[in-house]
Amino acid sequence: MIEIKNVEKNFGKLQVLKNVSLSCQKQECIALIGPNGCGKTTLIKTILGMVLPSKGSIEFKGVNILKQYMYRSQIGYMPQIGKYPDSMTIGEVVDMIKNLRPHTQELDLDLWHQFELDKMAHKPMRTLSGGTTQKVSATLAFLFNPEVLILDEPTAGLDPLAAEILKEKIIKEKEKGKLILITSHLLSELDDLITEIIFMQDGIVEFHQKIATLQAQTGEEKISKAIAQILKKKKNEQNC
Repeated sequence: MIEIKNVEKNFGKLQVLKNVSLSCQKQECIALIGPNGCGKTTLIKTILGMVLPSKGSIEFKGVNILKQYMYRSQIGYMPQIGKYPDSMTIGEVVDMIKNLRPHTQELDLDLWHQFELDKMAHKPMRTLSGGTTQKVSATLAFLFNPEVLILDEPTAGLDPLAAEILKEKIIKEKEKGKLILITSHLLSELDDLITEIIFMQDGIVEFHQKIATLQAQTGEEKISKAIAQILKKKKNEQNC
């Protein structure tokens, strides 16, 4: 569904992405993880067409996304920090996005109701806590029932109940056959969600594996421990 082929990205003399090649398919929930500055956000922005790669290409459903934009209507994006007009209410923001994004399919209002945003639709965005703003971002990401969901630190700032509601929604959408790409620093929250993991470091994809394979190779059930073991092994091999 999304094919990333030998992508590189330079900002001046700084190379942020280094020959990145990945294949992401339907029915997968993939964690994109790595330390700060490893290139995760830049990679996401290249998929969304917000950043143009210096080299390489990205295909969405077999079509190169360069100079294309309609493919974005099939992607729901939840940024780590959503920025909305301060003077608009929650309801006005949602209505604005509905009007800006042409759609014929039935809207997905699950999170709108489960987060009880319908009861606070009159509240101006400037008055909202970070967690409530996250709820608005999550609702907008799922609203148009997209084939692909890209969620950047989706549970950051959410209270435990809201985080659980969102995780259940992610699982539900994965079971429908959608491709879901999640970035997160909280690996413990991903154990029940993801089927594959991509680990990046210094602009390089260190590994891209299915969770079952990773667990079998390391003998670890917890994702964080399995990753730590793989990275420790790689470091020891480099030092030999």
